[in-house]
Amino acid sequence: MSHSCGGWEQRRNFKRAAIAAMVAGGFGPFGEHGPFGEHGPFGRHGPFGPRGPWGPGGKGPRGPRGRFFSRDELRLVLLSLISEQPRHGYDLIKALEELSGGQYSPSPGVIYPALSLLADEGLIAEQDSSDQRRKFAITEAGTHELEASKADTERAMERLKDVSERAERHRAPPVERASFNLFAAISQRMRQGGDEELAHKVAEILDEAAQRIERL
Repeated sequence: MSHSCGGWEQRRNFKRAAIAAMVAGGFGPFGEHGPFGEHGPFGRHGPFGPRGPWGPGGKGPRGPRGRFFSRDELRLVLLSLISEQPRHGYDLIKALEELSGGQYSPSPGVIYPALSLLADEGLIAEQDSSDQRRKFAITEAGTHELEASKADTERAMERLKDVSERAERHRAPPVERASFNLFAAISQRMRQGGDEELAHKVAEILDEAAQRIERL
């Protein structure tokens, strides 16, 4: 029993020393140069970090000048969705978000001007609505426009599908997601100001979590 306790104590001390070394040297998983550091793949500027395209604030790949769709592509996509059933702006935003697997959610400032343009072109027409939201339906001219631009419309809609499938493939299982959240929280806290005492406190929390997992 004492040997087991001694082994656990030795492992705990090793973890504390390792974390302290990471803080001091800027290396390891949480250091500036590590995977969760400032410049690592999960760091602030990495692809999976807070500012990366696949991070919490990202929206996946973008088109020219940071746009997911060009103006002409968005015009055709909205027209295609409205051809399925009359829709209002908010409904279109939610439909695009769902089709893209949550990777593309345009703002009202993008959608409503596009709807106004489609209405001015006579491709959609406002319908009577039971609420205050403006609902639009496709017109005969809009149907002809979709038929004439069928290939371009299909390519734009296929992009939504591709992004959704890619996001699904990269969506982390619960354990991986939780592990990432843990490491990201530690990395952020260390960057705010970490010393040896803080490293020991973090190690104690990790030790307790490890023991609880071992008892499952």
